[in-house]
Amino acid sequence: MDDLDLIRERAQAVGFAPAEQLTPARERLLAAARGERPHRSRRWFWAAGATIGLAAAITAVVALAPADQVGIGAGVAHADPVKVLTEAANAALREPAKPPRPDQFLYVKTEYADHRVREIWLSVDGTRDGLLAKDIALPGCHDGKAPYSGPYDPKKKGALEDCRPTPAYHADLPTTADAMLAYLRTIPGGKDSVSTMGKNVLSLADEQALTPASYAALYQAAAKAPGLKALDHVTDGAGRPGVGITWTDPPGPTDPPGFKGIVMVFDAGTHQFLGTEDSAVTVKTFVDEAGQRP
Repeated sequence: MDDLDLIRERAQAVGFAPAEQLTPARERLLAAARGERPHRSRRWFWAAGATIGLAAAITAVVALAPADQVGIGAGVAHADPVKVLTEAANAALREPAKPPRPDQFLYVKTEYADHRVREIWLSVDGTRDGLLAKDIALPGCHDGKAPYSGPYDPKKKGALEDCRPTPAYHADLPTTADAMLAYLRTIPGGKDSVSTMGKNVLSLADEQALTPASYAALYQAAAKAPGLKALDHVTDGAGRPGVGITWTDPPGPTDPPGFKGIVMVFDAGTHQFLGTEDSAVTVKTFVDEAGQRP
């Protein structure tokens, strides 16, 4: 790894301010280095230790100078949760609207912080059998019937029960913030608990598929939730940096100190949904068969 690689790595993880804001801090740093080091140390600083020196200079200018002087990149430091969710809505609207065929499957690959990987294939219209991890069948609802899935009962093994399809693709969800908020409150627990509503938002963003307009409405509705907080410099389950958004009810007596609830992670630049602090949605697309990878 050379000096430029180090600079790129630091820039991606931390973010740079505009040049006109960095200049004063850089000059102060260089003046201090010239004034406090003997000639031999300066030579070492720029020659023998160039790589370490450049990395330290970058860190010092960006991390040690006051934020109002350095001006760390927008969306990285002191992020506003409503603004982040609004930008996430705008990013969703820029996605192409390509509805899948009813006979396709939504494929989602999720990576976790403990290095586990989850793969799932969900029927677009809910009538076909999906898969979880290549070997666990997810029965669809065929002609209003599905295999019995209630409590274990040997007498009902192989029996069918009435069902309604559970589609992975939702083309009929609201496309405005207020209508989406009302919809989220119809999901059990959504109107009584901020945390539950947050889980409902995550569920739709995670292993479900919506139209771009509905995704935009989802994030706009989330921005209306009380108690929103933004967490700077978080990473998702795959280690990708971003901005965390969380909202939760007041901590309960059994919650650990510093309890944050669900933290949804958005890319600080594109504002696309990445996952949570524990999980990362690394692939999400439509495929023609259960078990097929893109």
